[in-house]
Amino acid sequence: MSGEILVARDGPVATVTLSNPPKLNALTVAMWRALSAAFDELSADDRLRCIVLRGAGTDAFAAGADIAEFATERNTVEQGKVYHRELVHGALRAVGECWHPTVAMIHGACAGGGLELACQCDLRIAGRSARFGVPINRLGFAIAYDELAAVLPLIGRAAALEILVEGRMWAAQEAYDKGLLTRLVDDAALAAETAATAGRICDGAPLVARWHKQFIRRLTPQPAPLTAAELDANFDYFKTEDYRIGYDAFIHKRKPRFVGR
Repeated sequence: MSGEILVARDGPVATVTLSNPPKLNALTVAMWRALSAAFDELSADDRLRCIVLRGAGTDAFAAGADIAEFATERNTVEQGKVYHRELVHGALRAVGECWHPTVAMIHGACAGGGLELACQCDLRIAGRSARFGVPINRLGFAIAYDELAAVLPLIGRAAALEILVEGRMWAAQEAYDKGLLTRLVDDAALAAETAATAGRICDGAPLVARWHKQFIRRLTPQPAPLTAAELDANFDYFKTEDYRIGYDAFIHKRKPRFVGR
């Protein structure tokens, strides 16, 4: 099977690993589902005090979704709604609403859906060689509302526009300067700093940590609910020629030539 979600426990700390190394830990449909299930199960375990989310190896946290699956799993408006509103949003919800404090440990590429997952964690600690972005403008499709909601409160309007409209990958220092990261350390120190952070969390009162998460979520402003028409329009890109051009260019490793229709 291509890609899996690995869960390891060490006392009160659980580590969830996104594992698909040949594809820089890109998430398959099966991985999105398994990630939701893993976090829902861990969230219900009162023996835990902290969860670390990371990618397998040191080349990537996660390079986003496995685009090779799009031709079969995400090729129509109907499939797109299921893929994004159920699979991806389900995983983002499971991470973001987890009962325990969560820490993203970020090596290498953290892009697309990988960046969205990292943004749902309470803390984000990265090595200096990490890089960040959502370059989906090169693929001819737009970010889903649910996924934008995972990024926008953290980095703000200006940085969100830059990362989405320009489609550039940011170096770790720039990501830290723009508020995307909690802490930036040397690559060699990342594992130790993450472990130390988890240890400090575990030394605190677990109920207090959970209450603080609840209080902050309660006081975070929420936008007006989206209408059904807005949610449907979010997936209009499936009807465009540019989406086909972008996907074909990615699969065949060539630069897309978009036509604007």
